[in-house]
Amino acid sequence: MSSPSVKIEEIQTDQITQDREDSGSDDEVEVRDEAAAEPSTSASKKKKKKKSKASRVLNALRSKEQIPQEIVDTVLNKVQVEHGENVPGVDEATVRATLEQLKIMDVMKGKSGIGGINKKDIGDHKFWGTQPVAQPGEEAPEEDGFIEPSKPREEVRQDPYPLPKEFEWSTLDMSDPKQTKEVYDLLSLNYIEDDDASFRFLYTAEFLEWALKPPGYFKEWHVGVRVASNKKLVAFISGVPISLRVRDKKFLASEINYLCVHKKLRSKRLTPVLIKEVTRQVHLKGIFQAIYTAGIVLPTPVSTCRYYHRSLNVPKLVDIRFCYVPRNMTLARMIRLNILPSTPQLLEKGLREMEERDVEQVSSLFTRYMMRFGMAPEMILPEVKHQFLSGRGDLSKHLESGWKGRREGQVVWSFVVENPNTHTITDFFSFYSLPSTIINDQKHAVLESAYLYYYATDVAFQEGAEDTGLLKRRVQELINDALIVADQANFDVFNALTLMDNVPVLQDLKFGVGDGFLNFYLYNWRTKPFAGVNGVDGVPPGKGIGVVML
Repeated sequence: MSSPSVKIEEIQTDQITQDREDSGSDDEVEVRDEAAAEPSTSASKKKKKKKSKASRVLNALRSKEQIPQEIVDTVLNKVQVEHGENVPGVDEATVRATLEQLKIMDVMKGKSGIGGINKKDIGDHKFWGTQPVAQPGEEAPEEDGFIEPSKPREEVRQDPYPLPKEFEWSTLDMSDPKQTKEVYDLLSLNYIEDDDASFRFLYTAEFLEWALKPPGYFKEWHVGVRVASNKKLVAFISGVPISLRVRDKKFLASEINYLCVHKKLRSKRLTPVLIKEVTRQVHLKGIFQAIYTAGIVLPTPVSTCRYYHRSLNVPKLVDIRFCYVPRNMTLARMIRLNILPSTPQLLEKGLREMEERDVEQVSSLFTRYMMRFGMAPEMILPEVKHQFLSGRGDLSKHLESGWKGRREGQVVWSFVVENPNTHTITDFFSFYSLPSTIINDQKHAVLESAYLYYYATDVAFQEGAEDTGLLKRRVQELINDALIVADQANFDVFNALTLMDNVPVLQDLKFGVGDGFLNFYLYNWRTKPFAGVNGVDGVPPGKGIGVVML
């Protein structure tokens, strides 16, 4: 079971292609306003329309090019990612024949195409074909660089893009608790769900405050759409500035995230105009590159990472069907196998919660450590302070024993290892809280999920640290202590991706392979692929990506 895949965590297929264009109650907005869908016609007309659409789909199945080449390539690539190259019996002809059969089965089951219920063909990326992104089939560039040149401000479109008449643009002020709650309400009911519609991300107001207001943020990049008649917030997309290094090139970019359209309005085609409007706002600030992630394949990923999950509260995870007890195991044995020590192992070496006095040393260690990865953020001191300290919750309440438990409103946990003799910060690790709503469960309402964030260790700079396994052991110790801290803070599961130095230690720390993938994308920047779930050009898995998207 994977966590809901994040992000633009998150552009979902049903939002990009704007599915659910059928008439009927599923598309009618329950808020009584002008944004409601057209009143449904008589039952006979509905049947006639549905029959007509089914005929069109079946006719498409009989057409000469039944499955787009892009989908075939995507499936072949995913098989190689998961099972390696040269899998017996897997070739283009076999994949195409299988997809044709699946497509027919989807029609028979009342689905609208490959990709799931009410999802259109993910190969039809008409919108992305108009954008400055690497297109399918393009060869990797010899040199990194922009796709379209930057423009002076006066050449950037000055007026907002037009919306349907019943909607209006709104700039969200995340310093206003009322507006923050509006974003929280929209996301909590309409944002990303897993494939089985069992879990949905539950972004708290404290999380949004932390994620959307880093140093130097622009309020104009928090773009909303409201119903004109009653001002209800029905769509949102955000951007925050990020200083990004892609191989040996550094530039200021926008990190685009939290694209969300109200479920009942996805036939209104708001998603493309949301993306264009936030892009316009970013361009007005003189920034022409962006980074974003998605759980689906869009044109064209620079890397793909996989989710891994470490069970903490096994009985609850089994109860909510997040995971299952294997046939050759009992629940009691599964619990025993996942028990963690009650105390972090690095306490004797100086492990403690990060404090403001540590910012300068952590910043220096972080900067050096992240140079080891192909793509990574660069943070100045105020950004380090914000990312690792601003989400600590109510500081009037101390953590028990300096590490145990959680504060009210706490979003991020950051710890350092300080050499007791030299007072040098030798290591640090962090993780953040992102719960999920458990949909349609009578017993449990929320899945408490921790996500591995950034970490660093000076062991990486010792000669031969990787070849001798010294770095692996240290990273394993750090993440193991992160698991212990999270367990003592009553998290249910700890999630990590195949990036940075994670890959060699995940199995040893009893992480299980998830079924979710996260694709990384760059807007208006060409570059060769980075090592993520698989190695690339001699770079080991994970070490291409040093960016953790919230």
